[in-house]
Amino acid sequence: MNTQTDSRSAADDPRLTVIGTGYLGATHAICMAILGYDVLGVDVDPDKVAALNAGTVPFYEPGLPERLDEARASGRVRFTTDFDEAAAFGDVHFVCVGTPQSADSDAADLRFVESAVRELASRTRRSALIVGKSTVPVGTSERLREIIAEEAPDEADIELAWNPEFLREGFAVEDTLHPDRLVFGVESERAEAELRRVFRPMIEAGVPVLVSDLATAELVKVAANSFLATKISYINAMAEVCEAAGADVSVLSAALGLDDRIGHRFLKPGLGFGGGCLPKDIRAFRHRAAQLGAGDAVAFLGEVDAINTRRRLRTVDLIRELAGGSLDGVKVAALGAAFKPNSDDVRDAPALDVARLLYLEGANVAVYDPEANENAHRVYPDLEYADSLDEAVDGAEVVALLTEWEEFANADPDHLAQRVSQPRIVDARDALDEELYRRAGWEFRALGRPARPERIGRHVLAVKS
Repeated sequence: MNTQTDSRSAADDPRLTVIGTGYLGATHAICMAILGYDVLGVDVDPDKVAALNAGTVPFYEPGLPERLDEARASGRVRFTTDFDEAAAFGDVHFVCVGTPQSADSDAADLRFVESAVRELASRTRRSALIVGKSTVPVGTSERLREIIAEEAPDEADIELAWNPEFLREGFAVEDTLHPDRLVFGVESERAEAELRRVFRPMIEAGVPVLVSDLATAELVKVAANSFLATKISYINAMAEVCEAAGADVSVLSAALGLDDRIGHRFLKPGLGFGGGCLPKDIRAFRHRAAQLGAGDAVAFLGEVDAINTRRRLRTVDLIRELAGGSLDGVKVAALGAAFKPNSDDVRDAPALDVARLLYLEGANVAVYDPEANENAHRVYPDLEYADSLDEAVDGAEVVALLTEWEEFANADPDHLAQRVSQPRIVDARDALDEELYRRAGWEFRALGRPARPERIGRHVLAVKS
């Protein structure tokens, strides 16, 4: 048993529901059960519920299937589509549904959050705490309070709180069980005390707790994501300057990162960010700030977004240059489809976007991703998908590393050179050993580096992003 649960009395534990069993919700439900709580996951998708109850995680996340097995064996977690059961079961309800970008604007689509709160409030007939974890625009809680007031029966005693999540795909289990901070947006001592009961194992382990009003708690996640997106786009802006000046952005990044005011993390040049969080969150943040009359304060996020998009176009330029100026009929091995390694998420994935752009220019693209091929095929069924790295590079005239999976970073350049028709490679993720590839006879290009760099005196530190 996890040692974090040893000092707790089961009688003190609230019963938890988690509304929404996508990436955030399923991870939260499973991990809270691991910590010793009785948890009921709720979703409107019966197939997703059936899969989880059968022990299958419907997305790729390292370590989570094993944790689901452990949680199910303990009898502490199960999943349902029944909101009546959830309202009767839970003392604390975590709302973990998606907030995608609206179809007709940059605003966040809050229909799923509002629906989840409405379904809970209308069915609750006792004391309960509804806790938002979804990433929402500041001020969302005001609308949710109105929904609770409209829908809750007279005998219900429902309070609203906010507890933003800070999960990194590929590290979600660790980030849930051992977060670097907990933020409680509350309006009463009662709500704070209840959240402290829920997160007691983490608090006892020394995780810092910040208590705020609801608006500040709503802002924390979007502010954090906007800062990270800005840092990523900053070094990619420097890559644009390096390309124009004949400088080397990888050395520049290493030098900047040694300044402890800046640091190395998220200062890695490359193809840029994607996924279901950073792109839509910075757009929704700009939209909401403009509504509040503070649009000028975050106007720079528009350029952050634009820099990120330009890296995709520049990667296609590099591939085209290596191919001799035209992509028509050129076989390109596109290594990666997920927006980052250790994930099968292809939402706004730079890698998949580059593969599509190559295809539209007439290239014969062979996409290979260790986990995301199936999801990528759903988005772009016209692309060709390989079942292995060797199959993808067979006969390729240009290889493009687009997602920095370890399988790609650790591949043997001599072996790959024997399979391609032309040993030409674009490293769009700053993940490969350039000297190793050059010694194996590869023509090598990377974002932000000179086409024929002077190697004398070039030393780049191995830093973690």
